[in-house]
Amino acid sequence: MDTTLYDTTLRDGTQRRGLSLTLADKLKIAHELDRFGIPYIECGWPGSNPKDCAFFEAAKGETWLQAKLVAFGSTRRVGTAAEDDVNLRALLEAETPAVALVAKSWILHVEKVLNTTPEENLNLIRDSVAFMKAAGREVIYDGEHFFDGFRADEAYAMATLTAAVEAGADWLVLCDTNGGSLPSFVSRVTARVKAAFPHMRLGIHAHNDSELAVANSLVAVEAGAGMIQGTVNGYGERCGNANLVSLIPNLQLKLGRRCIAKQQLARLTELAHMVAETANLNPDPHQAYVGHAAFAHKGGIHVAAVEKLAASYEHISPETVGNTRQIAVSELSGRGNVRVRAAELGFELRVDPRSVLDKVKELENRGFHFESAEGSFELIARRMDPEYKPPFAVLDTFVVSERRGKNHNAEATVKLLVGKRLRHTAAEGGGPVQALDHALRKAVLPCFPELANVRLVDYKVRILDTEAATAATTRVLIEAAAGEERWCTVGCSDNIIDASTQALVDSLELYLLRHDIQPASGREHQGETYVTSTV
Repeated sequence: MDTTLYDTTLRDGTQRRGLSLTLADKLKIAHELDRFGIPYIECGWPGSNPKDCAFFEAAKGETWLQAKLVAFGSTRRVGTAAEDDVNLRALLEAETPAVALVAKSWILHVEKVLNTTPEENLNLIRDSVAFMKAAGREVIYDGEHFFDGFRADEAYAMATLTAAVEAGADWLVLCDTNGGSLPSFVSRVTARVKAAFPHMRLGIHAHNDSELAVANSLVAVEAGAGMIQGTVNGYGERCGNANLVSLIPNLQLKLGRRCIAKQQLARLTELAHMVAETANLNPDPHQAYVGHAAFAHKGGIHVAAVEKLAASYEHISPETVGNTRQIAVSELSGRGNVRVRAAELGFELRVDPRSVLDKVKELENRGFHFESAEGSFELIARRMDPEYKPPFAVLDTFVVSERRGKNHNAEATVKLLVGKRLRHTAAEGGGPVQALDHALRKAVLPCFPELANVRLVDYKVRILDTEAATAATTRVLIEAAAGEERWCTVGCSDNIIDASTQALVDSLELYLLRHDIQPASGREHQGETYVTSTV
């Protein structure tokens, strides 16, 4: 049995606070949803704002693989004929094959928001649906606040659906607009509607104000709904909408309801992250199915079991949805965590995993954190190898930061050894960490020119014991990159410059070790032991 997916990220999703999409963003997401196999894409409310008007105009010239674009709007205004209604005219001018018409189902809204009579609201529904059907549009009727309306006056809520059916609606979508209904109620009401309209196609549109939008959507499907409306990553107003990223695998893998092709399901993580990136929002690492931590294992007992049989602690294979397994290493880990994580990172573990684990636990007790700093974990293991030789060793650092009037400036001096060669450099920066980074690079680049490929992409600081005020322990996390390769390193100290130095040095050393980079030929001379580089 199939379930039809209806995406409203570009309309309902953009009502999320802090989310704003450009016209180019909306077109990009729409095409990605189309390629992914979403059959209905609700793209906005034509006539409500210039951007949505521009989208529907631009969409006319685009090629769509399989999706039906949907224009969203409300029933005609009170006192205005359907053919004269500006909103309905805008829906027609959008030239989409399908339209979504939202109407009032709750007597409270009819009388207090529309300021009209119950009978007139039924006329609005009949006239608007009939007008769109006469124009050749597929009509998806959205019963706004249907579950609240059913709770307040079952007979009237059902009468609104009857009006839509009599006028020719193709779909009846039941909306939990306030997001306050429980699954048992949603299931019972959906079954009641299905019994009353056995030949109609039903849909569910749930909001997440009670953290139940996904659950309510699933029970509605089991009770007879054939369409689920939702958004990618659950974006939407207030607490969001039903999350299609969770619903799709639940429908397909748990309920056996086909909604997309199997090969497309393997692109689910890619889709979720692409939409988040386009919306300029950080992906939720703990989001079900697609989050970076969705298949992460930290506890030693768990990892020992997963190492033998992945299904022992995973409800599906992560590759099914395009995700990957992550093994975290922390003070809660066992030896299996160390073995598996080393294999994932692609280096040979040449020491007893127990010794690495003991070192990790010791450092985490001091404030280090290796779950988000796999680079520093790898360095712990590499440095414990009896054959380990550091590519360089930092001897001294000195950082001065000054403010003169409105101007800020910092200068850092670094002294380090490359083999037997001493490098002593200084550099300036807008702040102490930037100056330190510049000085470190100036010192090592002549011997390791490949480090010019390494760039810092993120720098995070966390104060661990705030009650210690200015004497607090500081954790610094740095993300570095070279091409497509990325890695994170961590430093921890009651001195933020020292913590930053640890993380910076680790980020550079790890790149050299991973790629087995030796000092540049002719750069290291036995007799030359002191070099000064000016700012």
